[in-house]
Amino acid sequence: MIAISQFEREFQSGLDAMEGLAPPDARRAYDALCKGFAPDLPKGMVLSDRLVAGVPVRHHRPAKCGPGKVVFLHGGGFTIGSLDSHQGVAAGLAEAIGREVASVGYRLLPEASYADALEDCRAAIQALNPVAIVGDSAGGRLVIDIAQDMATAPLLGLVYPVVGRPCAETLGADAPLLSRADVLAAWDAIAFDAPDTQPCPATRIEVLAVSRDPLTYPLESAVAQWRRAGADVGYRVAPDMLHGCLHARESLPAMDRAWREFCTAISTQIDG
Repeated sequence: MIAISQFEREFQSGLDAMEGLAPPDARRAYDALCKGFAPDLPKGMVLSDRLVAGVPVRHHRPAKCGPGKVVFLHGGGFTIGSLDSHQGVAAGLAEAIGREVASVGYRLLPEASYADALEDCRAAIQALNPVAIVGDSAGGRLVIDIAQDMATAPLLGLVYPVVGRPCAETLGADAPLLSRADVLAAWDAIAFDAPDTQPCPATRIEVLAVSRDPLTYPLESAVAQWRRAGADVGYRVAPDMLHGCLHARESLPAMDRAWREFCTAISTQIDG
């Protein structure tokens, strides 16, 4: 176990080391940073990589695996993040819910556009026909934008996603590891291609947030709006946790508890 202050120092140090790097180098550094906090691969977990509708996908199959696939869309501010950076998250999700999790390696900015990222994720999701779609941060935004255009969206799982159309008036206070300026810069990069958001992206949504994150305030407003629209929305928040804590969840008790509650809710919804 580690204190949240230690995680903050170590993760921020890794982010600082990425400043000024070219995108390929920054991505390799981010992969290494996230993997450094990830737990060991669960015993009996089988990984396999393949192209699905022309898009790289990594399958995480736990030793005890029930029916139905879950698609996972990784975070990283739309510019970094990969199958490698979020392997620990995808594998942990697969183990916790007892289902195969297919993580999608969508194209990233600035070489590609947000429209390209949406196209990759839509193609993979259509081919995989998942029982649920889960995403964290930027991946959560991709989940929302894709689901709202589906005739019948499956269960959604969102971990501190970017919701709505972020602006200075809608965001919460600055927090370590993710500032308001970071969020606005990421939004500016995708705003041109981001679809207009609808009142509610799905009828069933499970949400995990952290208390110290500028994205949490607008997320709570969105949860209330989705519930008013008639959606079944589960919501939990990890106290004193920060954006990015998902990678070190097994070393951070508050994050681990909230994550387990989130995964249990996902599994229960699928089984129900």
